[in-house]
Amino acid sequence: MAKPKSALPIEVDATRQQPLGMPAEDFLRDYWQKKPLLIRNAFPDFVSPISPEDLAGLACEDGVLARIVAHEREHDRWLLRHGPFPEDMFPTLPQHDWTLLVQDVDKWDADIAALLLAFGFLPRWRIDDVMVSFAAPGGSVGAHVDQYDVFLLQAQGHRRWQIDDRPDPPVHFRLDAELKLLQRFDPTHDWVLGPGDMLYLPPGVPHHGVAEDACLTFSIGMRAPAAAELLGDFVDTLAADADESLRYRDPDLAPAKDPNEIDDEAMRRVVEALNALRMNDTERLGDWFGRFITLYRSAGQAVPGEQTRSRIEIEWDLQQGAALQRHPWTRMAWRKAARGAILYAAGQDHALPVRDAQRIAAADRFDSRSYAALSESGRDVVYELLLGGHYSW
Repeated sequence: MAKPKSALPIEVDATRQQPLGMPAEDFLRDYWQKKPLLIRNAFPDFVSPISPEDLAGLACEDGVLARIVAHEREHDRWLLRHGPFPEDMFPTLPQHDWTLLVQDVDKWDADIAALLLAFGFLPRWRIDDVMVSFAAPGGSVGAHVDQYDVFLLQAQGHRRWQIDDRPDPPVHFRLDAELKLLQRFDPTHDWVLGPGDMLYLPPGVPHHGVAEDACLTFSIGMRAPAAAELLGDFVDTLAADADESLRYRDPDLAPAKDPNEIDDEAMRRVVEALNALRMNDTERLGDWFGRFITLYRSAGQAVPGEQTRSRIEIEWDLQQGAALQRHPWTRMAWRKAARGAILYAAGQDHALPVRDAQRIAAADRFDSRSYAALSESGRDVVYELLLGGHYSW
């Protein structure tokens, strides 16, 4: 039975056996999308796998989503710049009051991606990315609110976090900044996080982080599509697939009492026309959602390479010790279907036996042994995905 929200601690100490400071079931029941939680020492003896210099170098690359947020305290003015940035810019930046933020670092750095294994209690398709931020002393992005769950892991240095944990906090935004900053922020809690400490925030909790010294923070953010985004994409899919013969029909039309009125019978026929699109068909809905949620809405995607080798040659290479590595931008998930399962990979769907779908969705890498464990249809799909650029040697 869940405890009353007011009786739950907002700060806990982690152990190696319980990195959340409690069993994952308790965290999901009592905190997930309900209440913030500061977890001290969630990653004990943590050493950042990326340096500020590495992050700055990544922010200079084409195709990387990077921003710099600077705060002019004297005028309370916030400045926003978008990357990629020239390498010679960073030595010219001031010693304080700015932050570099780089999205999707888990797609560019395997050591950052490995951190996601610690969040295996969550559906993998719910995790969007790991954003890494470097902040000079005093650096911040201002008081703001996110509409998705986020775990804020302190990786290097120290950051002061303030949050407003009250019910229905004010969330009016400033009109004088390009960023969506809060007009008013009244914190109820104030902490300084060091390396290995982690703050979980559910959607809608106002928060403000300021670097106490030069620091790195990892933001493990969840993907939470807005209802309007879901509806728009689903309706677009329905419209694209709709049979032209499905139309508004009125074979039972009676003489109009008022030819200018849209009456109840007309609206009933509108509903019938929409229902013909099978909007509430769970199988169709499931297939659409699987394709939708495995397709990234950001910068990168896999593209077909110049793969001209036959499947026999590829399987021979696997037997000789080679391996296939999944493209970092290829997201996968699966679901049960009427006859087995459907594997979703970067917006594509593939019918497979359940075991194959599970194995392919879970594996970032295939060697000869794991490849051989697949059925013939599973190996067919891996080869097809390889041709599409979703695997590389």
